[in-house]
Amino acid sequence: MSLLHQLALKFVPGIGDVLAKNLLSYCGSAKEIFKIPKHKLLFIPGIGPKMAAAILNPICFARAEKEMKFLERNKIQPIFYTDKTYPKRLKSCVDSPMLLFYKGNADLNKQRVISIVGTRHATSYGKQICEELVAHLKAFDVSVVSGLAYGIDICAHKACVKHQVPTIGVLGHGLDRLYPAQHRNTAEKMLENGGLLTEFPSETNPDRENFPKRNRIIAGMADATVVVEASIKGGALITAEIANSYNRDVFTFPGRIGDEFSEGCNFLVRFNKAGLLTGYDDLATQLGWLDEKPKIKTQQLLFPLDLSADEKQIFETLKISEQMGIDDLAIQTNISVSTLAMNLLNLEMQGLVRSLPGKAYSLVR
Repeated sequence: MSLLHQLALKFVPGIGDVLAKNLLSYCGSAKEIFKIPKHKLLFIPGIGPKMAAAILNPICFARAEKEMKFLERNKIQPIFYTDKTYPKRLKSCVDSPMLLFYKGNADLNKQRVISIVGTRHATSYGKQICEELVAHLKAFDVSVVSGLAYGIDICAHKACVKHQVPTIGVLGHGLDRLYPAQHRNTAEKMLENGGLLTEFPSETNPDRENFPKRNRIIAGMADATVVVEASIKGGALITAEIANSYNRDVFTFPGRIGDEFSEGCNFLVRFNKAGLLTGYDDLATQLGWLDEKPKIKTQQLLFPLDLSADEKQIFETLKISEQMGIDDLAIQTNISVSTLAMNLLNLEMQGLVRSLPGKAYSLVR
């Protein structure tokens, strides 16, 4: 079974997400990885004798069989990197998880996804902003991602439950437990219109080092990350930094000078790491959601002759779409986001492509 091999790959010690995806690119599937002789495994970059022996050790299959029974018993959906249901925004991130575990009914590839993060010590000001932001976002048919932690995270999830906005909690442990336990009631309600997502298998404790890893999923799944309230140190600023590294939009609300839990937000604005939100319409405006562009009859576009191979591919892909986000464009063209950004800039300078709010692009028609 392919699922058994996918789970077994997860349990090979020493294989991280980047190396696992490298193995997949060389071998074609998780099943083929375990069929390759040891001497051929050694030709794959990153695989030494010790790693090859670990891949061929049958103990990973014993653990995989146990996990598979747990998933079936608890109706948890495993989502492998090559599955269509894998979050497409996250897939374009170089360190995206090879395997996810999901319990819920929300679409992980909804057209609009926003991450909301912030301090564990939310003030009444932060809670009010969080509640009103979610209520405002409902009109735009979004999904909200957060980390189910104390403070702003749980405030965002509760507001989503209240206003019937799909919300996904990304966990730093396996789905056989819940941390913090006090949030179990909200987590159960989230399953009705949302879900719980993790990269960690069962029997994984909520250890400290798991939460920075969890933060990259929160940042990678969304079109934009909103930092509601944050101190200068903490997970919210880590998530914002990760989102910036993924070329995603980051926004934040300002706070009073000297306020500890607005210091991080003010820092992000000061150093141009986040866009400033002074009202709830600002987010929709900056992401281009308020633009109501009339549909224009498609006209034949002349293909420029002096483009590189990558530029030609981007041009042809944008011809069939009115506009496309950079993550979708990366998936459609199979060009890395960094290379794509460079080529898009070249096309923009030639007057062939225009950049739109929300990291989207379209041809100049």
